Amino acid sequence: MSAPASTPQPTSAPASTPINQPIAEPEWPASGDRPIVFLLDAASSLEEAILRDWIERARPEGVASSSNEAITIVSSRRPRGNKLGSLEPALATSSDPLLAPLRVLWLPKEREGKRVASLRDILRFGDPRDPGHIRAAYVYRFEKDRVCIVAAEPAPASNLRERWRAAAGRDVAETVGLAHYVAKQAALALDRAERKIRGARYKVPRFLHEEILTRPSFLGGLDTLAREEDVAPPVVRRKAERYLKEIAANHSPLMIDIFAQLSRSSSTRGYEGLRFDSEQIEVVRKLAQQHSVVFIPTHKSNLDHMVMFRVLHEDGMPPNHTAGGINMNFFPTGPIARRAGIFFIRRSFNDNEIYKFVLRAYIDFLIEKRFPIEWFIEGGRSRIGKLLPPRYGMLSYVVDSYRRGKSDDVILIPVSIAYDQISEVGDYSREERGAAKEAEGFTWLVKFLRRLGHKYGHIDLRFGEPLSLRAALGPPGDGEGGERFDKLTVPKLAFEVCARMNRVTPITPISLGMVALLGCGDRAMSLPEIQLSLRYLVEFVTKRGFPTTTKLSLSTHDEIQQTLDPLVDSGVLARFDEGPEVIYSIASEQHLSAAYYRNTMIHFLLNSAIVELALLRASECETGDCREAFWNEAMLMRDLLKFDFFFSEKDDYHEEVKSELSLHAQDWEQAIASPGAARELLEQIRPFHAHRTLRSFLEAYQVVADRLLMHGSEAVEDEAALLRDCMVWGKQYTLQRRIRSAESVSKLLLKNGISLARNRGLLEGETEALSLGRKRLVEELRESIRRVSVIDALASARRAGALD
Repeated sequence: MSAPASTPQPTSAPASTPINQPIAEPEWPASGDRPIVFLLDAASSLEEAILRDWIERARPEGVASSSNEAITIVSSRRPRGNKLGSLEPALATSSDPLLAPLRVLWLPKEREGKRVASLRDILRFGDPRDPGHIRAAYVYRFEKDRVCIVAAEPAPASNLRERWRAAAGRDVAETVGLAHYVAKQAALALDRAERKIRGARYKVPRFLHEEILTRPSFLGGLDTLAREEDVAPPVVRRKAERYLKEIAANHSPLMIDIFAQLSRSSSTRGYEGLRFDSEQIEVVRKLAQQHSVVFIPTHKSNLDHMVMFRVLHEDGMPPNHTAGGINMNFFPTGPIARRAGIFFIRRSFNDNEIYKFVLRAYIDFLIEKRFPIEWFIEGGRSRIGKLLPPRYGMLSYVVDSYRRGKSDDVILIPVSIAYDQISEVGDYSREERGAAKEAEGFTWLVKFLRRLGHKYGHIDLRFGEPLSLRAALGPPGDGEGGERFDKLTVPKLAFEVCARMNRVTPITPISLGMVALLGCGDRAMSLPEIQLSLRYLVEFVTKRGFPTTTKLSLSTHDEIQQTLDPLVDSGVLARFDEGPEVIYSIASEQHLSAAYYRNTMIHFLLNSAIVELALLRASECETGDCREAFWNEAMLMRDLLKFDFFFSEKDDYHEEVKSELSLHAQDWEQAIASPGAARELLEQIRPFHAHRTLRSFLEAYQVVADRLLMHGSEAVEDEAALLRDCMVWGKQYTLQRRIRSAESVSKLLLKNGISLARNRGLLEGETEALSLGRKRLVEELRESIRRVSVIDALASARRAGALD
């Protein structure tokens, strides 16, 4: 009870007390000349008897029993009735007693060196941490190793009285409010002491609803909303209480254990192993001990949160408060997930000011109390493999909380979760071709778990470079905005987080294999062809030091087949081995699935692909200095692709392009000045990437641009209808071979093409400007795709031996 409730406590580093060591009983509190008042947090008469028995046994010789008193307070585990009547006189006395909280802790049975509750425990006897009367009596008599006394750090009554007055913000003399405050502080202090035994993984909020709903700032804000919306204040308060109950996680140590077991079983059912860096975990642990931390993982699969939960839980860290869509709050997973740390928010609440106010207050509480937060910045799972554009909502709440001084610093921790394969890739492909997303529910859950019966390889989790809001934005406290904050503050932070995610996303052997195969379009490749292509790809990755899931070794036919055959088993690839040599190809209607795995690493190939197109443009320069043509093309590609990729600021982007060029020639500045030298430098590049990385994006945009051009100068009033129209025309283009990349007909790529057109003002506006702008976009895309085709032809000639 030595620390105020409003002071966040650091997470304990040890996961728990070692199981093979007995848990020592607490020592008698050192009180000096003060009398001691033991505050018994007892949920039953048996627990009260256990605690009073300890007082009698632990009392030192020579200490009179009259010098201490034991008072039963409201149980924090089973709060029933008002037991504060006996506490009030003790607080009113002039002797200033030392208040010493006590609690009985019930532990699960030890299994394989661990004490965690299991589903078997629940089905047989209920929660082992909260046994019923009969079960508790049995455990106390026959399994005493499962029962221990928890003693919190004591504090003088005068100390608590001063803290209560400071918290209340006024000088009060009544003791009724003080008794309630003392009981609450006792429960919080006992929780801290309990974590030293059970571990930091059970650090969860207490009295969350009470603290938020009774804060003067919260109540004042609700009164302001009531006036603004012309609604009675009691009505607004009832709505706020209902929204908080709808949003907030409601942790249970039992469900934390159950969810941990479900997370482990789900992530091991379909995967051979989970790989992560234990040194990175220690860095994260130290950051969480000192600051508010926010984990922002990539979102590839419905397993993502379970993977994060498993890694942190098994390393003894507390559960993250994870934002989840309300669509995932279905039985039976919803109630379990909420009690394991997931808080559910609505997909849309822009017009609901009370809901937004309550969510902001909830985030404030988590930041202030230093509880870890987690959400997926992409909003939903990536259906195409690469990182999606960020959603700013949750980040805006966190930044706003920091700016208003709820924490001295908030650390954003990017996380990459990579899979060799995922079970949902088939669903993603169907959705990208236009199929409706299957609604989440019990049947959906059963299908998802059943598919995990197949083998999908490994999972890799990597932490990116942490981003400090204090370092990025300056000290907190500027709640009104000021010069340091503008409308681009949150977007810039979001893009930086995403860039850091991309930098640590590891390249898998499967993703390299898909880069090789998709480079040949619909044509099958023999093992020797794949081997040659992979040789150059591995050299490319190794030379640049890109992260990989494992040491790349794809130099032999056996190693290549071990990488590609799992995709044959899952139906993504087709293998033909009845002829003189083994050949592989993309299976029928599986180009989007193959592209998914390629796209997980496509950001590493982007700058190289753009350099190829820019060099080709310089080599076609007819007059003057060709350097201008080179940089115009590089900047044009940056503009065309900005809705699908995360580009650096212009100056940094220029440096990245220069760095890529310097890997091929030290005198690149002279080379790009003349057409011949630019062409010579282009043909030195191995391997080429533009044709197998950029074609699908540019061709999708071409479909959108062509349809807009057919609209003439008419404004587009219905973007959803335009998207449906583009999906149909994209399929027709594919059948007519007007586009070569089958993965171009993707809902998300076409959406981003529409975003590009909107950004250029080509959906609505002045008639003549619309017509000219749409024509210009069509010409830019056709010319870019022509250059991609030239690179494709060079790559094909090289494969055929014309250049090698």
